[in-house]
Formats: sequence, structure tokens, C-alpha cells
Amino acid sequence: MTRVRVGGFSISLDGFGAGPEQSLENPIGKGGRGLHQWMFGTRFFRAMIGQEGGSEGLDQAYADRAMQGFGAFILGRNMFGPAGDDWGGPDWKGWWGDDPPYHAPTFILTHHPRPPIEMEGGTTFIFVTEGIEAALDQARAAAGDLDIKIGGGVATVRQYLQAGLIDELHFALSPVVLGQGEAMFAGIDLPALGFRVTEHQATEHATHIVLAR
Repeated sequence: MTRVRVGGFSISLDGFGAGPEQSLENPIGKGGRGLHQWMFGTRFFRAMIGQEGGSEGLDQAYADRAMQGFGAFILGRNMFGPAGDDWGGPDWKGWWGDDPPYHAPTFILTHHPRPPIEMEGGTTFIFVTEGIEAALDQARAAAGDLDIKIGGGVATVRQYLQAGLIDELHFALSPVVLGQGEAMFAGIDLPALGFRVTEHQATEHATHIVLAR
């Protein structure tokens, strides 16, 4: 059965999933890059950016798992491009270049219509203006028997959580304090939504926590 999952989502010790002042220069906000240090050295991440080598172990296992088994992805507007109406300019096709890491239909939540964009490696960006449930319906049709990943950012995960549409969450709790930014859990009662911790494992760079309903 298809599940809706969040995988490999990095948050700070004080609960922020992105830093303040997100921009083209700082797409995860100021200090936001530090949230993802646990992943940068893994074999998974190095292969994703076309490099060899990389670490094995728990961080590698969780990084790999965070992108495996998905037949469709759903992303918020800023996960595709910088804020604003021009999508980063007329030639903008996302943060990842010609071959994004999704390799599946990827649905972008937005208020600004745009024709689909076919990329290398099997990724097609499809822009959905009808809201989160419409995007999920389209993702279910595209995913087949595979799972659907809610890829972020924070506001997108929060919307799907509050709507009761997520089955599993994997957070990487990074040893970073941001002080401000986009808060993941403000006003959200995870136990009331039916979530409980099913896994927790610590590495040198992060504590991996999985919650499921």
C-alpha cells in the first residue's frame, strides 16, 4: 500500500527546518546549510553530486533510505526555485541542474501556473495550483505501488501533517542551534495526530528519529 512519508528532513535542536532570510544565495536561509552536515559526507550524497567515495554507516543508511522507494514527490514552491514570481528567471529549472535527484514525477505546490518541465533522469516537474490534496491525488496516480515523499520545505510538511495526510516522518536532528527561521513543530501536537517514535539512532553528526502512525 502506498504510504506518504517524510524522509531525511533535517531540523535544528531548537526545531527549525530552515534558517531566516532565505534567498538565492542562501536557499535554506542563513545557517541552514549546517542542518545537513550529516548527509554531505555520505556515499549517497557524493554520488548524487557526481563524486566518488563517501562514508558508510548509519548516516549513509538513512540518507539512502530517504530517497528510496518513492514513485512521486511533492515539494513546496521554494524547493523548486527562489521566492518571487519569476521562478529565478526564464531559464530556471530548479536547484539541481539538468538531472535532479528525484527521478520520478515531482509535483510543485504553487500559486503561479507553469507548464510541466521534463528533466534528465526521469524527473518531470509538474506545477499544481489547486492545493495540497490535489497534489496528493496526482502523486498517488503517478506513484503506482510505490510511496510518496513530501520533500519539504517546512511549510509544506506542516500543511500535510495538519491535514492528517502523512504516515511516517524521519527527522535528522542536527547539533545546530538557529534561533530563528521556519519552525517545524510550533502549534503541532504529534501525539494527538497519532504519531509515536518507532526508531531513534544517534551518530556523530545527527540523531535520526522516525515517527509513525
